[in-house]
Amino acid sequence: MPSILINGRESDHISVLDRGLQYGDGLFETIRITEGVPQYWQGHVDRLFAGCDRLHVPRPDLAVLQSEAMSLCENIGDGVLKLIITRGEGGRGYMVPDEIMTTRIVAMFPAPKYSEDCWSKGIVVRVCDTRLGLNPALAGIKHLNRLEQVLARAEWNDAEIHEGLMLDAENYVIEGTMSNVYCVKNNELITPDISRCGVKGIIRDQVIKIAQKLGINMYETNFTLDTLYDSDEIFVTNSVIGLWPVRQLENHQFKVGTVSQQISEILNNKKHGIENVA
Repeated sequence: MPSILINGRESDHISVLDRGLQYGDGLFETIRITEGVPQYWQGHVDRLFAGCDRLHVPRPDLAVLQSEAMSLCENIGDGVLKLIITRGEGGRGYMVPDEIMTTRIVAMFPAPKYSEDCWSKGIVVRVCDTRLGLNPALAGIKHLNRLEQVLARAEWNDAEIHEGLMLDAENYVIEGTMSNVYCVKNNELITPDISRCGVKGIIRDQVIKIAQKLGINMYETNFTLDTLYDSDEIFVTNSVIGLWPVRQLENHQFKVGTVSQQISEILNNKKHGIENVA
């Protein structure tokens, strides 16, 4: 059983009237824990607070959130910490309550187990049929409405496929079901524009910074599957896995290239991005 705090108390129950359950009215963050330390804590908090502001949900008290998170990290080696903030309980209907009492959930889960081949040899990726709807008002943030990703992930059961690529309604590449995506062509790095849909990943921000330090030209733009198929390298990232190279996308084969290796090496260096919240 995961360790769960709801509004500071050990529990695994919320009210049936909670708007997070009723409408997906809230936000979440998924944070990798390494040797008891939350990775990229400040980046996750900044995105969570930005999402709260976007949805007009009161921000949680940072000191309280940090204290609860660290209490669950005690005596934990590796794990996954999930933060959830909902608008709290409300009556029937979409209208926002006059008085908002948010629900704060902090939960610790075991670290997922993946084959070392995912990092060293790369993964197999498919293209999903489910499309992402365009909605700039929700683009970038980690809101609780994830039915598009749920439907996309339900499209396959093959254990050899580790990720599914999602396009938007105009057939532009946006992201994976659980990751951001990148391609390399002629030593230039390209990642999808996510101003109309998609998640602004914490590791995505790190990749952009690393590319700048390495002197790699990087572009955030709209592109189609043809651009990916014509790439020299493809890789995906998220906060739990870090970086996975892609060795196969549909019937197209790719090598684990130097750009992927360089960025992965920096991400894996504990001097980069591991922030102690104490």
